[in-house]
Amino acid sequence: MPTSLKSNLTLVLLLLSFHFSIAQEKVVYKKIDTLSLNLEVYRPQAEPAENGFPAMIFFFGGGWVGGSTSQFEPHARYFSERGIVCFLVEYRVKSRNQSSPFESLMDAKSAMRFIRKHADEFQIDSDKIIASGGSAGGHLAAATALIDGYNDPSDDLSISSKPSALILFNPVIDNGPGGYGFERIGDAYKDFSPLHNIQEGAPPTIIFLGTNDNLIPVETMKYYQTVMEKVGSQCELHLYEGQPHGFFNYRNFEFYESTVRKSDEFLQSLGYLEKRSTLLIK
Repeated sequence: MPTSLKSNLTLVLLLLSFHFSIAQEKVVYKKIDTLSLNLEVYRPQAEPAENGFPAMIFFFGGGWVGGSTSQFEPHARYFSERGIVCFLVEYRVKSRNQSSPFESLMDAKSAMRFIRKHADEFQIDSDKIIASGGSAGGHLAAATALIDGYNDPSDDLSISSKPSALILFNPVIDNGPGGYGFERIGDAYKDFSPLHNIQEGAPPTIIFLGTNDNLIPVETMKYYQTVMEKVGSQCELHLYEGQPHGFFNYRNFEFYESTVRKSDEFLQSLGYLEKRSTLLIK
């Protein structure tokens, strides 16, 4: 191989290793017949606090049809370096598993219960579990907190699936008439849609939305914030002028950095992270 080509290949491999680090481990959290669903785990290098690390669980977007855990790899890498055990959740989607949104939610709740059940092994504080996700993954994160039904029959329902905080990136929170996915969900929206199931005790939440999102109206998100505040729950809404759906992803580094920084500050305000003067986001 020519020296110049070898040098270029080495540089590419170095860049790939920097930007796309591999999860430290994969853990099967659920089996359905011959299908195994995994968690990709990113652990901090530091020693845990007395009660363990906070945990952050990410659900990828894709309309419950497709998507990949790789969407939130940069977030998991950053927050694990900040002292949070991060999990990227594989769940059933239509394109791979011929499933419906209801099975996606069952898997999300199963993942939350598995992580809480194994808190000691993961060295996490079960009272500091953050659910996060984008688009349909944002729906799943919010639904683990707000939706009581759609539990897998094999789950141990004595273990709560509810997170302690939510970080949501242009989440699908309205599945009612006129909302996202209604044609697939139908009248089940009444007990499936986060907007229609906000209740007292809903966890503190931060939401990011572009004002040019073609799937989620700004007014819908403002109404969600209003209802959250009416039940006494904290709900920060950050609007990004002119930005479309998915603006927060890593490929749009300016907005990835901004939303990660605000998420970090939100977790500081809850006491989940220590403050630090310089946030190195890469």
